[in-house]
This record gives sequence, C-alpha cells and structure tokens, in this order.
Amino acid sequence: MTARIFKPAKNAMQSGKAQTQEWQLAYEPEQPRAIEPLMGWTSSGDMKQQLTIRFQTKEEAVAYCEREGIAYQVIEPKAPAHRQIAYSDNFAFRRGEPWTH
Repeated sequence: MTARIFKPAKNAMQSGKAQTQEWQLAYEPEQPRAIEPLMGWTSSGDMKQQLTIRFQTKEEAVAYCEREGIAYQVIEPKAPAHRQIAYSDNFAFRRGEPWTH
C-alpha cells in the first residue's frame, strides 16, 4: 500500500485557485481495474482508491504516513509559468502576424 502526497493542480475550468492550496494523500491502486461483462462498467475491488485525505501542510501528511506506517511518495508542485502580457501587445509593431478580427 503506497500513498502519494501532492498538491492538486488547478482544474482547466477554474479561473481561481480553489482547492489547490491543501496537500492531498491518495493511495496508489493495488488491483487493476476490470470491465464487468454484463454492463461494461469499469470497476475495482480496491476501496482505498476512493479515499483522499487533505492536510494543511506537507509535513502533516508525511507525519501521518509515518505514524500509520504507510509507504509514501511526495510529489512536489511545479511553479506556474506566469507571462506578463498587456492588451496593447496585440497591436505592437514587433508582432509577427498582424492582428485582425
């Protein structure tokens, strides 16, 4: 039973940073998923895949894993690449392609 400790990425449908500030502990799947022959649904007998625990800090999550004897892997978040852009850059002379509607 291995756990991943990570900060979730921002959803593509989000404009803000809701639910991306906390650290999450999620378990790796122990069994492969199987397709049920009758309905074709994908299922698994591994109930730990449904469990997600949230922590305020990475240290709290690591302490929980060490206290409970859970093997863990910490995945550090990547820093977002912010590019400062202005509306006036659409009309700049250095623009490679002219701006049109």
